[in-house]
Amino acid sequence: MESNVVVSPETVYKNLDQLDQVDMTTSAEYREMAQDVLADPQVNFDVREAIADRLNQANQQLATMTVSKTDSY
Repeated sequence: MESNVVVSPETVYKNLDQLDQVDMTTSAEYREMAQDVLADPQVNFDVREAIADRLNQANQQLATMTVSKTDSY
């Protein structure tokens, strides 16, 4: 599903802080938006770095919450 809605990097950053408060579909959309910002060389490096850090933290948190000993990769 391709979205034509342009979201500011600042909104993407804020959205990543709300991943635990939204449904899985919205969470995936927020993560995809973050990837789009990270791939955009026109976005300020410091902003991309902050988004990358927050996305990394969110991904680590997701992994610890959903992976159990019986899950396989």
